[in-house]
Amino acid sequence: MTDPDAAPESDAAPESDAAPESDAAPEANQSPDAGADPTLIRSGRNFEREYRLDASEAGSFLIEIGEKLRDGDELRLATDEWELPFAFGEPVELEIDFEGTGEPSLEIEVEIPGRTDDSAPDVR
Repeated sequence: MTDPDAAPESDAAPESDAAPESDAAPEANQSPDAGADPTLIRSGRNFEREYRLDASEAGSFLIEIGEKLRDGDELRLATDEWELPFAFGEPVELEIDFEGTGEPSLEIEVEIPGRTDDSAPDVR
């Protein structure tokens, strides 16, 4: 976690077999050659990865995301295979879902909107 622009996700973390959604860049399905640049995930594409992490690693990841939300205006998530830069806007939506029956679970979802580069028209 020495790279301040990289996500605190370890290359050793088990990545699910879930492939990127069908609109993801075709390069995301290919293994990068040694020394190849990571695939850049751009606007206009859909991309999804799931990770199963231990609580400590997930907590470290969430802390770094929280610090970026608090202090900056851009997130940059990255692995050796892909990189996703994201300029975010306001407001951030937080949803908490607790299911207390059966096997209890807590789901915390954060939806971060993209920042628009639009500016208001002139008033004349």
